[in-house]
Amino acid sequence: MIQQPPPDHVELKEEEDDEEEEEVAPENGTGEGAKKKKKKKKSKKKKTTAQSDPPRVGLSFLFPNGVYPEGELQEYKNDNSYRITSAEKKEAERLACEDPATTYQNIRRAAEVHRQVRAHARKHIQPGQTMTDIANNIEEGVRALVEAQGRDKGGMEAENWRLAGIGFPTGLSLNECAAHYTPNAGDTRVLQQQDVLKVDIGVQVNGRICDSAFTLSFEPTYDALLEAVKDATNTGVREAGIDVRLGDIGAAIQEVMESYEVVVGTNTYQVKSIENLSGHSIDRYRIHGGKSVPIVKTADQTKMEEGELFAIETFGSTGRGRVIESPPGLESAKSLMRSIDKHFGTLPFCRRYLDRYGESKYLLALKSLVQEGIVQDYPPLCDVKGAMTAQFEHTILLRPTVKEVLRETNDGMASLMSDSQVEVTTSMRHSAQMHREMLDDYTRDFGRTKTSVRSALDRANLLSNVRSDINAYKAARSSATDSLLAERGRLDSSHRMTDDILAQAYETRADFARQRSSLAGISTRMSGVLSR
Repeated sequence: MIQQPPPDHVELKEEEDDEEEEEVAPENGTGEGAKKKKKKKKSKKKKTTAQSDPPRVGLSFLFPNGVYPEGELQEYKNDNSYRITSAEKKEAERLACEDPATTYQNIRRAAEVHRQVRAHARKHIQPGQTMTDIANNIEEGVRALVEAQGRDKGGMEAENWRLAGIGFPTGLSLNECAAHYTPNAGDTRVLQQQDVLKVDIGVQVNGRICDSAFTLSFEPTYDALLEAVKDATNTGVREAGIDVRLGDIGAAIQEVMESYEVVVGTNTYQVKSIENLSGHSIDRYRIHGGKSVPIVKTADQTKMEEGELFAIETFGSTGRGRVIESPPGLESAKSLMRSIDKHFGTLPFCRRYLDRYGESKYLLALKSLVQEGIVQDYPPLCDVKGAMTAQFEHTILLRPTVKEVLRETNDGMASLMSDSQVEVTTSMRHSAQMHREMLDDYTRDFGRTKTSVRSALDRANLLSNVRSDINAYKAARSSATDSLLAERGRLDSSHRMTDDILAQAYETRADFARQRSSLAGISTRMSGVLSR
């Protein structure tokens, strides 16, 4: 690769060292026979290059020795723990590093480009930006940092696309769309405050592709969803290793993923692994190799092997946990096979890339290539409308001695470790690794504790609501009982009044009988008197 001078906007830091020379005053006041007197002499200025904002400075200016930072190193577990001290495996690594086709510097360079571009993207992506602007900013950064020669340093000229460049079109999938969405010409969609955005970035150097993704949410509603998917991805990374069965990794991922719940308003959703999406092996110049890493439990007995490169990615959803192909509003675009071979080879591309090279009226030709199976299309993959999905992904290299995780580490720590002016010792690397592991453990425990507290609060709220319902029922029932008792009292009082009236009537009747008897006696006596 030919190194070009740094761009004009690059910050150059200058350092000066002063040297002194002796000069003694002449003995006779003239310049003859003069001895040297102390005089300051400026040394050469040392210049160091700093990254610009946005990142547009090629890595060769930041790492002039061509040695790029290692990823996070994790020892293999169980039967493979011997590998870290094995002389045979160390020799295998040395030979791999000396081979230009397999040297680890290719993937590390791609990973460092990814780290710097990713850090800027995470910081600057905000609601109100268009999908096209976000994609262009990311891809311009990748093209600048990998420094592939060509018309636009984008690694997309016919003779240069193999050197370095974009690994695949930047994925910017929103909400229920989990993967494979990238904006094309005419796309005016704007990122909203309530959106959940999956950002999937690919960088390739000499065919070695670094594939890593993250999810952004601008409201706390879906924080638990992001925690679930990140925890599941980290679980997949920990479980991966030489001779590990792919089905076992999927089972571990699913167990962690589906232990989380998301509360949206008054509804609670279990986070589900999207069963028909998976991680994958990565071959040279092919983003999808021959192996798939499931994110649900399967019976797949295929094993990971030494030297392989894998993208461990997981997808979680609040919907049904299964995606379908969802074609965009404009038909998927490819170009003629000759143009594709010239500019992209076997690497993925999108319509925006064809437009950059002046291709036009290619839709019918492309449709024919897709229908004939010559070109493989990747339409957006979406869950049900209204569901929210999240994605996290890391690339791992199965070295003979250790597993190297080209992960999304703390960017400040990574920047310090990659500073060419700082000498990084083995003990410093081990210490940094230990702190990374501790941070992962604390993050995972915090997520689980947060989920447990949320579940406990939900149960407490449910019990409180049940108690309120019981008290309301009791109060309503008590009120009805009191009414019945009052009515019964009124009836009893009425009965007593009726009894009193009847008693008075009976007494009146008896008086009438007595009076009738008295009148009858008087009448008899009067009749006797009259008869005499």
